[in-house]
Amino acid sequence: MGIMLTSISRNWWLAVLRGLLAVIFGVAAFVWPGITFDVLVLLFGAFAFVDGILLFGFGLLAAGEHDQWWPLVLSGILGVAVGVLTFFQPAAVALGLVFVIGIWAVVTGLLEIVAAVRLRKAITTEWLMAFTGVVSIIFGVLVLAQPASGALALVYLFGFYAVLVGVLQISFGLRLRRFREDVKATAQTATSTSV
Repeated sequence: MGIMLTSISRNWWLAVLRGLLAVIFGVAAFVWPGITFDVLVLLFGAFAFVDGILLFGFGLLAAGEHDQWWPLVLSGILGVAVGVLTFFQPAAVALGLVFVIGIWAVVTGLLEIVAAVRLRKAITTEWLMAFTGVVSIIFGVLVLAQPASGALALVYLFGFYAVLVGVLQISFGLRLRRFREDVKATAQTATSTSV
């Protein structure tokens, strides 16, 4: 588990970047209260695509070092696929956007919880990733339970979700960075005392 954590902490900036982008997308949803459904479709597609690329990259960077990388890569592939589908078939996605968003959030949340469970023995802050997963699942269930709630309600719900998940991702990334710095300091201390 130490190798996995070292690999993930080396790429802490991807978690922070993912969080920053989520916050930007979430704020955009609140800033444009009169957003049209078509713009919401494209906003969601951009969010899913960028988030998918970052998760995919995060998993690939860790793939050569441990065998616990697949939930991140799988979640990344799902995000990229949903984003691409949104851009190339916006009318089809618009019809099923509520269900696409809900299912995507539930699956992403489950995969984040799986990744957090696999990290639980290695770090004490895995709860941030697990909590992000729980928030994603709750968001997905709410969206699926109220599919006719209207585009504006969906925009605000999406905005709230994106900001909350973004803040959690930034916090998780910064904790990974702190862990990496602690590991470096420990290694330097061990090297200097053995000389």
